[in-house]
Amino acid sequence: MKISFDSQDLKQKPDKLSPFRERLHEIIFEAETPQGKLFDVILLVMILLSILVLMLETVPSYQARWQDEFKVLDWTFTVFFTIEYLLRLYCVYSPKRYVISFFGIIDLVSILPSYLSIFFPGTQSLMIVRGLRLLRVFRIFKLDNFLHQGNVIVAALKSSRTKISIFMFFVLLLVNIFGSVMYLVEHEVNEGFNSIPRGIYWSIVTITTVGYGDISPVTPLGQMIASVIMIMGYAIIAVPTGIVTSAVMNADKPEKSTSEACINCGKDGHDHNAVYCKFCGHHLNERR
Repeated sequence: MKISFDSQDLKQKPDKLSPFRERLHEIIFEAETPQGKLFDVILLVMILLSILVLMLETVPSYQARWQDEFKVLDWTFTVFFTIEYLLRLYCVYSPKRYVISFFGIIDLVSILPSYLSIFFPGTQSLMIVRGLRLLRVFRIFKLDNFLHQGNVIVAALKSSRTKISIFMFFVLLLVNIFGSVMYLVEHEVNEGFNSIPRGIYWSIVTITTVGYGDISPVTPLGQMIASVIMIMGYAIIAVPTGIVTSAVMNADKPEKSTSEACINCGKDGHDHNAVYCKFCGHHLNERR
């Protein structure tokens, strides 16, 4: 696959990084060296511990007993991740590219809730998004095959998005029709169906085979319609499964990627034989 870059972009060479910054980039962004792998393992442990502390903090008995300790731990993790984020910005050629990258956004969002909680108490629970940073485990432990299979599924979903969209539109029409019909049949004798939106809610719960049971028809006609919807629900569930399965079987298998990160934008996932970054066009093996 050929990737073309604007010649003007290639001419705009970033400033040379100092040996220290290049070494720092190798440790933080790469997982090929012992130091880089150690850093990533420590990072994963810190992420897991921060999520565990966040969960325990919501337990009332633990919160009442160790409230101060939880606050100290929360800010310890926040300071650690803040320093790590700043170091990532420091050791790339183009910090702007890293900031708007997927992991750059996740890294930033994972530390913002702590600072927002100073002005908006309770927002610290949003720190659970740090769990998304665990996606780096695939790169760290070289689980390329998992990433490869994940790319196959993503490619299959993209290729079948039109069929799935049409299917979802059809399902939305059905639940609106069935919800309105159940309202007409049941609303006079059943308080659960006191409006069309409530009927649509029941229709969605029923056709998806969830069946909360908080609303149920009581008239013979309503129960007959409900039976038809329940049976139809099983058939409807099979449709998207078949669409995606067919797309997966026919999807072009993407090439396996490497864990090498671009020193310019910080993104990885390049092909093994790639010379230039497919995101920004920077030479992957060039250390200016």
